[in-house]
Amino acid sequence: MTEHVLEYRWLLPATLQDAPEGRRSAVRRSTRDWIVDIAVFLLSAGLGLITADEVHGLVGATEPIRAIDQVVGALACVAVWLRRRWPVGLALVLTLVSTVSNMASVPALVALFTVVVHRPFRPMALVVGVNLLTLPVYLQLWPDPTMPYAMEALVSVLVLLVVVGWGMFVRARRQLVLSLRDRAERAEVEAAFQVTRARRLERERIAREMHDVLAHRLSLLSVHAGALEYRPDMPPRDVARAAEVIRSGAHQALQDLREVIGVLRLGSGDPEDGGGSATAGEATSDRPDRPQPTLATLADLVEESRLAGTEVEFDLRVGDPSGVPAGLGRNAYRIVQEGLTNARKHAAAAPVELTVAGGPGEGLTVEVVNPVTGGRSVPGSGTGLIGLTERAELMGGRLEYGPAPDGRFRLGAWLPWPE
Repeated sequence: MTEHVLEYRWLLPATLQDAPEGRRSAVRRSTRDWIVDIAVFLLSAGLGLITADEVHGLVGATEPIRAIDQVVGALACVAVWLRRRWPVGLALVLTLVSTVSNMASVPALVALFTVVVHRPFRPMALVVGVNLLTLPVYLQLWPDPTMPYAMEALVSVLVLLVVVGWGMFVRARRQLVLSLRDRAERAEVEAAFQVTRARRLERERIAREMHDVLAHRLSLLSVHAGALEYRPDMPPRDVARAAEVIRSGAHQALQDLREVIGVLRLGSGDPEDGGGSATAGEATSDRPDRPQPTLATLADLVEESRLAGTEVEFDLRVGDPSGVPAGLGRNAYRIVQEGLTNARKHAAAAPVELTVAGGPGEGLTVEVVNPVTGGRSVPGSGTGLIGLTERAELMGGRLEYGPAPDGRFRLGAWLPWPE
């Protein structure tokens, strides 16, 4: 994943820069904030000096009034530096002070703008309401001799509305940027989770594939190797036949193992194979899948078991096996394969009854029944049945296994077959 470097970071306010969650309000001023604060201070001081000249021209403005106005105005300009730490309190104080000091009116508007930008609606409404309530007092104490009272009141209200509207626009834009950034962060987390989940599902799929492919082959090898071990007096012809089956089975098992490992390497994006820069989804979609079995190849599986010495009574009651959906046929094949493998593990040389029946709309039923003769324990017993249960449930079907009423072991499954 390419990491994007933020350019001109110094132009962002501190609230939009990266900060620990929940502490964005406590972030120190950014370079932009310092520039804005200095400009606001100079603007407040400059406009304050202009209003000071107006105070000198007012009738009845004595020298003490002028001095008080200048001192209070200068303190208000300095107080602008505190607007980021205590915006609401400072705005209320400056609003009240501006009613008796004309020079403090500009710092009061700056504090109002800060409240609108950085605080929610209720504190903003409180400060705006105090401004509107103190406006008549301000107009009475500092009337403009060149403008009628109604016109001056209208201009003052319009100035307040402009400041509030501008602040609301800035706040809405910052909230939009923050929401987009939070959404992007959540999307990155979700993407990473999806990649991890895809890799986990791919590993599970490959693990099931390895079990389905190798368990059947190795069970054949185990049966014939056991026959050679327990029947050393077998005729040379039977020994040669068993050795041939072991040799061909081992060769086929190694071939299947190479194919599965090849899929595993391509699916994991091994850098040595040139897949290090691919995502899990790309690697999964580009890898070559092994040829998957279908219900039409079930007869070959049964014949292979018969050649290994297992007596299989096969009853297939499906109209056209080649017309069965690929996914349904593959899962049915795996269930039969696991059933025959377990029969060879735990009931060697015992007859097996295999029934596959069903049709569109009624589902496909698979049943494998064999006697229990107490065969030797094989490592990994039970793992395949757990995987088959998950496989059937993912398709919306069910799988059952265990002793039947007649004492035999029964593996049965029902899989949905859409019409």
